[in-house]
Amino acid sequence: MSTDAGNNPQESQFQNIGDLVERNDETGVMSVESLCMNCHENGTTRILLLRVPFFKDIVVDSFYCEHCNFANNTVKPAGPISPLGIKYTLDVKDPNDLQRQVIRSDAATFKLDTLGIEMPKGGEISNVEGMIQRMHESLSGEQPLRKEQAPELHDALEPIIAKLKAILDRELFPFTITLDDPTGNSWIAPNPSDKTNYRRVEYPRTHEQNEELGITLDHTEQAVTNAVDGEDPNDSEIVDGQVYTLPAECPSCTRPVALHIKKVSIPYFKDVLIMASSCAPEDGGCSYKQNEVKVGGEIPEKGRRITLRVENEVDLNRDVLKSGTCALQSDELELYLGASSISSRFTTVEGLLTDMRKQLHGNLYDLGSGGGDSMDKSDKEKWDRFFDRLDQAINGELKFTITLEDPLANSYVQDLCSPAKDPQLDIEDYERTDEENEELGLNDMKTEGYENDANDENEEKA
Repeated sequence: MSTDAGNNPQESQFQNIGDLVERNDETGVMSVESLCMNCHENGTTRILLLRVPFFKDIVVDSFYCEHCNFANNTVKPAGPISPLGIKYTLDVKDPNDLQRQVIRSDAATFKLDTLGIEMPKGGEISNVEGMIQRMHESLSGEQPLRKEQAPELHDALEPIIAKLKAILDRELFPFTITLDDPTGNSWIAPNPSDKTNYRRVEYPRTHEQNEELGITLDHTEQAVTNAVDGEDPNDSEIVDGQVYTLPAECPSCTRPVALHIKKVSIPYFKDVLIMASSCAPEDGGCSYKQNEVKVGGEIPEKGRRITLRVENEVDLNRDVLKSGTCALQSDELELYLGASSISSRFTTVEGLLTDMRKQLHGNLYDLGSGGGDSMDKSDKEKWDRFFDRLDQAINGELKFTITLEDPLANSYVQDLCSPAKDPQLDIEDYERTDEENEELGLNDMKTEGYENDANDENEEKA
């Protein structure tokens, strides 16, 4: 049998495809002839694999047609869909924040919350100023047509367009933007020296979001047995130390998983529920794991601030419960993490620091081989110094103070001297601010007299 490529149609097809692609060895840009969807002539698509510091690998493709001058560019992740969705919130305080890089996937939503406007979905790489510029051009470009066909809409958009122009002229600060991506593949560049106006929250996707992304499994998949240690959960009481199993859905791949729940009573504190699930790869899962801690009881009148002075290995082994509403700070470690930066967990001081290090280091450096090499030199020196101090703290070589501030008072640090006063532990109850109450939804919560409101509403309908 002949091995000539010309006699093998499949191999010849691959060779023809390869002939269409041109590669620039110096820049790594690949070019391929593509059909223009505007004039149906042939244009050129250029493709580049790009490694973004602090983020991950992305594919940037740019199309241009020399016949009709139509141009378009998109950004796609080079890796798989992330296990969790992600939402970035940035309070733009000055012109420097306008230069922060923005990477938006096809599934991401970009909003200018201050003006209540949202961009249509579409992948791109730009900066904050570029996104605002696109909003301004999109709205202002069609105003003449709106003035003739929809004068009311034209008049309503005029003040919004004027404010967008003021932002671009550096005359309107501050304002808030959000970037929400259920695939977890979008990004707004952080500022290592100032994290007060930057928030990054990971969240499990809903079943509807998984369906929209096309990763929902067939409903004929075998479900996890609905059992609580072999008993009907409705007939059982929750017993301390006993593990209960309930059916759940993996937030990454939607495969049925088992959710394990255990009630633990913490001395001198409260009862908590520890929940954990794992999507086992040996069963065809995606290896996603999650654990969470929920604290029961009523909402306290005040928040709580816990300060621990860590001086030795004994202090590193103290139990710590960090709730989902707790922020963490350490001046010696130059560390501040908002409530949403790391999920709730029940561990030790050492375990908490180790988890933080793993998460931060993974976000910054673990982008594949040599992921941190493209980072700015000054930023890399700051982060290297930070991780060195954090490693010293984890190894017990550095004394430091750590503060847990929880507006719901659901966090805890083990007291080694109870009921006597622990000299290394300070616990302070404080009045919540109006902003904290608003963020927690407490301002709109009504626990008394709601029956009268319901009766009044029924009478009005009657």
